[in-house]
Amino acid sequence: MAASGVDAGVLAVQRPHRADAARNFDALLAAARTAFAEHGSQASLEDIARGAGVGIGTLYRNFPSRQHLLSAVYLGEVEQLCSVADEVAGLPAWDALVTWLRRFVGYQVAKRTMWEGLDRNLEMFYAGRDALLAAGEPLLARAQAEGEVRPDTDLTDVLWLIVGVTSSLVVDEARFERVFAMALDGIRAAGKR
Repeated sequence: MAASGVDAGVLAVQRPHRADAARNFDALLAAARTAFAEHGSQASLEDIARGAGVGIGTLYRNFPSRQHLLSAVYLGEVEQLCSVADEVAGLPAWDALVTWLRRFVGYQVAKRTMWEGLDRNLEMFYAGRDALLAAGEPLLARAQAEGEVRPDTDLTDVLWLIVGVTSSLVVDEARFERVFAMALDGIRAAGKR
């Protein structure tokens, strides 16, 4: 992970080295991500194992508890969002920031479905937050330096705004897009709207 100042060891998900075990691990994470999105943090572990095409014993060998599985899914979301920051860095400043914020919306929705089950006292949770800030801050700083974003804001302000928009459970995609566009207009520099 490219996030500076963050202990990568805290964020590392221990993926098995053997090919078959790694496939099972990845299948479990994908099934868990889907199950948590659909049913929240209390999704059935048996259903997750079945969805991954493995037995419950394989799930518990990889993830000894529900908390381990939730943490792994959370870390996967953080890693993906940090990777997106690296991937979009070559885009024009405003486009890079907006693309990353759109992906942040997806992360926020996924996190919200797991929120009640996540142990927010874990060092991992705070390291994830720090990694996200470290990944997004250069995108915001570049957009500000190029006059695209108002200079009187920081990434925490922007993310609070986006969290406010995404937590409103808007089910109409067109309405969500309008509200998201209004939030983006709120951070644009004068004359850029």
